[in-house]
Amino acid sequence: MRTDLFEADHELFARTVRGFVERHVAPKLAQWDADRLIDRETWRAAGEQGLLGLAVPEEFGGPGETDYRFRVAIQTEIARVGASALQSGFSTNDDIALNYLLRHANPEQKRRWLPGFVTGETIGAIAMTEPGAGSDLRAIQTTAVRAGDTWILNGAKTFITSGILADLVIVFAVTDREAGSHGYSLLVVEDGMPGFSRGRKLDKVGLHAQDTAELFFDNVAVPAANLLGEPGGGFGYLMRSLPLERLGIAIAAQVSAEAVLEWTLDYVKQRKAFGKRIGEFQGLGFTLADLQTSVEVSRAYIDRCVREYNAGTLTAVDAAKAKLWATELQGKVIDAGVQLHGGYGYMMEYPVAKAFVDARIQRIYGGTNEIMREIIHRDLLRA
Repeated sequence: MRTDLFEADHELFARTVRGFVERHVAPKLAQWDADRLIDRETWRAAGEQGLLGLAVPEEFGGPGETDYRFRVAIQTEIARVGASALQSGFSTNDDIALNYLLRHANPEQKRRWLPGFVTGETIGAIAMTEPGAGSDLRAIQTTAVRAGDTWILNGAKTFITSGILADLVIVFAVTDREAGSHGYSLLVVEDGMPGFSRGRKLDKVGLHAQDTAELFFDNVAVPAANLLGEPGGGFGYLMRSLPLERLGIAIAAQVSAEAVLEWTLDYVKQRKAFGKRIGEFQGLGFTLADLQTSVEVSRAYIDRCVREYNAGTLTAVDAAKAKLWATELQGKVIDAGVQLHGGYGYMMEYPVAKAFVDARIQRIYGGTNEIMREIIHRDLLRA
């Protein structure tokens, strides 16, 4: 059963994305992994093709396209070649950093920052996680103290996606220890601000081409004009933005699972053992049948979530369900794909092996799957 999410415009857009992937992505995958960085030329090429900043209003240089199905088309085409690191970078930019700016930036801030998200000249990051505070955001230690027309920012963040390349970083900081959940704010730190430094490029298990870094803030004087939204509004802003972040992760998991299953089916139809194609063995066939069924059923739920997001009705709980289910399924499909490829599945020259190491983070970032279960559990008790 094929997805019915896309209409003619989305299919046409997908062909544009496919051409971009063939020209600018597939030939560079090995180099990106070696460099542990995606070159800026690729970002600019994506901007020229109209693949970035889709939701940016026309007055700020964007197409003003809020139909999230176009973002799904981008994710799908990138997944076909196993470029998970690029997928992660684009999602961080459009679904997270840009989403905060679109929701909470004032007109002057939008004029300054949004055009670069369309052209690919501006790469954004969100800095929440700290060395001693992962999913528990209330435990962060980074602080910002108002001093005249600036905020003095001090602290450290870690595991920051696009941390090396980022031109602007949205930092989650404590601004009032006594105000509970209303004591957190978002500050936009721009590249070159004195006291802002980047630590090492972190050596991860997978997603090698995705630059991930430690960030340090030593008495950074952030202009008051760089406060995003209202003082003390940061925690609420995060809660409202998490559904899209988790939907993006769920979609990445879904399209990755679909791609890996397709690669695996192609392999078992060609590989022979004991005189016949290995896909003809009943044991393997039953595994493939289960996986295909699971992937198609999962897609139906993900498609529904995309439609709910477009309608403005996607809840945090349903987004948590999507993230939990799709990432767990992704792991199951890829693990089976490696197994069915045999020894070749363990070779990094095969995309299924790369998918294996790239996918593991999906069950951790955006809130661990244990946190997703807790969110769903609490909702069940309220029902």
